[in-house]
Amino acid sequence: MSKTYELAELNKETTFGGVGETIDREVPQIDMSNFATRKAEITEQLWSAATEIGFFQLTNHGIPQTLVDEAFALSAEFFDLSPEEKSAYPLRPGTNSGWEYKAQVRPSTGTADNKESYQITLPRMKDLWPVSGQVPQFKPVMMAFERHNWALAIKVLSCFADKLGFPTEFFTDGHNPESPQYQSTLRLIHYLGMEDAKPEDFKFWRAGAHTDFDCLTLLHQKAGQGGLQVCPGKDANGRAIGWTDVPPLEGVITCNIGDMLMRWSDDRLLSNLHRVRMPKPEEYLGPRYSMAYFAQANMDTVLAGPLGKYDPMTAHDYIQMRLKANFAG
Repeated sequence: MSKTYELAELNKETTFGGVGETIDREVPQIDMSNFATRKAEITEQLWSAATEIGFFQLTNHGIPQTLVDEAFALSAEFFDLSPEEKSAYPLRPGTNSGWEYKAQVRPSTGTADNKESYQITLPRMKDLWPVSGQVPQFKPVMMAFERHNWALAIKVLSCFADKLGFPTEFFTDGHNPESPQYQSTLRLIHYLGMEDAKPEDFKFWRAGAHTDFDCLTLLHQKAGQGGLQVCPGKDANGRAIGWTDVPPLEGVITCNIGDMLMRWSDDRLLSNLHRVRMPKPEEYLGPRYSMAYFAQANMDTVLAGPLGKYDPMTAHDYIQMRLKANFAG
């Protein structure tokens, strides 16, 4: 008997484990330059992408490439620490902070993702930062990188606020980083290398098919380390079809709407599927690094859509439901 989850979103995910077909489709790229003077134009482009496929990419977004490169380098340094050193910073249940190794289990596959990750949720980081000398400059760089991602996410969310009929600063207030209720997360991810893998190992997924449970995800990828696939389409039986590869491009951030914002928008903004496939034999087989910022409303923020389609609930309750379902133990 298949496992049953508390949320409809997760029950849908249990049907998404198949390979499906791969098709080419365009992922919209949106130029964020001169945001203040071009906001109306940018808003229409974001709304179109978010209501039609739920995925888009941002160019000229304002996050310095030097900072992105530095964050990637420090992420690799952290994951190069011994398992004993990393285990001193464990992912604590319900906090979305700390290090985990093969602990995230997708409902679509029922197996753990082939990766390790380190979550940074700023109000919950007591005793979870690497100690002095382990990874020099890790904390200041990651805090700066986190805040740059927050600012960019808020720009995008302000556009959605305008279209949904909320005040422009609505999502800014709901994601206030100065509040102890702040729960947006920066996740550093290391997908394990496949250089010495057995043929049967390639039958699994680096990250099984899933939707995100935040409001908005900003994903940074390293050039040459691909595998991300997106899928806006489902067949008549609700099964995922039409997977599209999203090549990693330097200076380009891939974004998707999460389930929290889909609910908050009364299902007008679409949270759609993505996964990370295993490399093919002729492709790069080494480790894959990515960094994702998950903009998640503060714990005490109430999710209530403008049309009242769903009963109001706090962002804390929503996130806790999702965390329980996505991490083993």
